[in-house]
Amino acid sequence: MADPNPFDSATILDGIRRWVEIETPTEAPEQVNRLVTMVAEGYRGLPATLERIAGRDDRGDHLIARSAWGQDAPGILVLSHLDTVHPLGFIERLPFRIEGDRAFGPGIYDMKGGAYLAWHAFATVCAANERPPLGITHLYVSDEEIGSPTSRALIEAEGHKAKYVLVTEPARDGGKIVTGRKGVARFEVFVTGVPAHAGSRPQDGRSAIRELANVIQTLEAMTDLARGATVNVGVVRGGSKPNVVPESAYAEVDLRVKTTADADEFVARILNLKSKTEGVSVKVTGELNRPPYEKSNAGAALYEHARALAAEIGIDLTDTFTGGGSDGNFTAPFTATLDGLGVDGEGAHTHTEQLYISSIEPRARLLYRLYQTLR
Repeated sequence: MADPNPFDSATILDGIRRWVEIETPTEAPEQVNRLVTMVAEGYRGLPATLERIAGRDDRGDHLIARSAWGQDAPGILVLSHLDTVHPLGFIERLPFRIEGDRAFGPGIYDMKGGAYLAWHAFATVCAANERPPLGITHLYVSDEEIGSPTSRALIEAEGHKAKYVLVTEPARDGGKIVTGRKGVARFEVFVTGVPAHAGSRPQDGRSAIRELANVIQTLEAMTDLARGATVNVGVVRGGSKPNVVPESAYAEVDLRVKTTADADEFVARILNLKSKTEGVSVKVTGELNRPPYEKSNAGAALYEHARALAAEIGIDLTDTFTGGGSDGNFTAPFTATLDGLGVDGEGAHTHTEQLYISSIEPRARLLYRLYQTLR
């Protein structure tokens, strides 16, 4: 007899719990691989083929699950990540627990909840009599939280083959879908001066720290909130002793921009920074890590389709733009992409990370209906 409610929240939450209780910091590949194995086991008996890509550069494996149907034409690519920002042992501080409508745990909101919903919706589709019009490919990666350095090429390759991309990052601000994200660039600044004794021969020195202060002011002044462009100097180091004119200084910089045109402009400005002090050199390295995710016509049409499906389920679905990046940034420039399809909740990356249990059933149903109806 068929399950009267294949989207029972308690059943789904128990599955999410099992994923959450395997801690998966990006820097602990053996832990990530434990979860990859559990996820792969979940496809046993389903009409799907699995491909496991071995991790490299001290990162975990990636997993691709492809439906047994529809793989001869562009279909649906689902993007999820299994890594979290929380260090090993954090689950002792934030154990899985339920309080009213809230379930807590490391990575439960960002994004094990959403990744599990997408798997559950796929399993439910497989249990139905009819196959959806399009094939479904679910890519689970192990390094999204550090910018997807070992998975980006895979994401882009699969994205180019797809007609639609659904990203199971968490919902925003009470359940909003994400239809745009800022692009992200990262830079390192290396300043080299001339050391000298700070007491007896200060005139012989050229302070790298003083020049870095000039660079910092130049960088921070680039922030243009009206254009949605922000430049943040987040890490600064320099010098060796208080009585030595500093020979070296270093900074790490984060850039966020809304458009590709702004990315081109700001990246060039930062890479071309010059020293204002004779005898001191400034070298800047870095690049755009995630391109801007701009709302294309195809992306807007995909959102409207999701909004109509959500209305049938009883959800008033609205969209939003966010400054944070995701793997959706990599596919949005060339394939219709819809992000923020995971659970609703709050506290991502914090000691209060939580999902709202009441969001589980409607969000799972929405993914299921997207699988069923996209063509």
